[in-house]
Amino acid sequence: MTMATVTAQKIAMKHGAGGRSMRRLIEKVFLNGMTGPAAAMDDGAVIPFGEQFLIFTTDSHVIHPLVFPGGDIGWLSVAGTVNDLAMMGATEPLGLTCGMVVEEGFSIEDLSRIQNSIRAACADAGTAIVAGDTKVMRRGEVDGLIINTSGIGIAPRVVRDSGLRPGDQIIVTGTIGDHGMAVMAARHGFAFGVPLRSDVAPLNGLIRAVLDAAGGSVTAMKDPTRGGVASALHEMAGKSGVGIVIDESLLPVRPAVRAAADVLGIDPLLIANEGKALIGVEPGATGIVLEALRSHPHGRDAAVIGRCVEESPGSILLDTGFGQRLLSEPDGELLPRIC
Repeated sequence: MTMATVTAQKIAMKHGAGGRSMRRLIEKVFLNGMTGPAAAMDDGAVIPFGEQFLIFTTDSHVIHPLVFPGGDIGWLSVAGTVNDLAMMGATEPLGLTCGMVVEEGFSIEDLSRIQNSIRAACADAGTAIVAGDTKVMRRGEVDGLIINTSGIGIAPRVVRDSGLRPGDQIIVTGTIGDHGMAVMAARHGFAFGVPLRSDVAPLNGLIRAVLDAAGGSVTAMKDPTRGGVASALHEMAGKSGVGIVIDESLLPVRPAVRAAADVLGIDPLLIANEGKALIGVEPGATGIVLEALRSHPHGRDAAVIGRCVEESPGSILLDTGFGQRLLSEPDGELLPRIC
């Protein structure tokens, strides 16, 4: 896709879905002519800071409904930013900023509840909001509430999503698809027998335990939010120049989430998560990492799901037990407004 092709088009929902179209938009428009920390397209910018590294990240959050089983937009905004820092190795965030764009007529009581969630999520992550901003838009100019959060932290060692090497094992820290399915059910009033609940959570404590246990044996990390595990793995494989083989039988999926996904015809690998991470690990350290993960409340369902290979760099192969097939990178909006 050329620059001319991108600029001749109009923005579509797929450009914010976390897949191929979104990445191309960023590369061809927002990063056009840019150099420096942003050009790496990591979860955060890396700025040398003495013998350590300053990690800085920002994210905007829109979701419908604003409150869903397991969380709300306030908890989500803090967790999303803290997790982006953690994926880069900054597991002790120094502070966050919070900007709110509120629609005229929005309930102050509801806004207070969301603010309480922000405060609770910050306490959970061991950080705080240190600066903020508020804007009010006329009724109909914004859908309820938009939150932007930025975060800053220090990492003694930077972990990028581009560090995978052939032989590395791919670990997911828990069950996949929980967030997207919970939001979908809440939005449309679906009832699937067993209640669905989002996994949204700050993961910095979990990742700190992994890095303390395994150190340099962790080669790459990424949280599979928009676009799900499939999108995150494609980005990691493409940047690292490796192929990844995923064993379908090893994917941890809650029975209720799998049943709901089957009913809706959606692959759990394409569903967003807000409390999980993908971790690339040197094969000799797999047991150490799993032990560290499973000893933490957010990592009890951690599993090795695949391995990195030299063949087919940038591609994801799904081993179904009956053969292998290419896992396509998502390029659409399956579940709008989930993060």
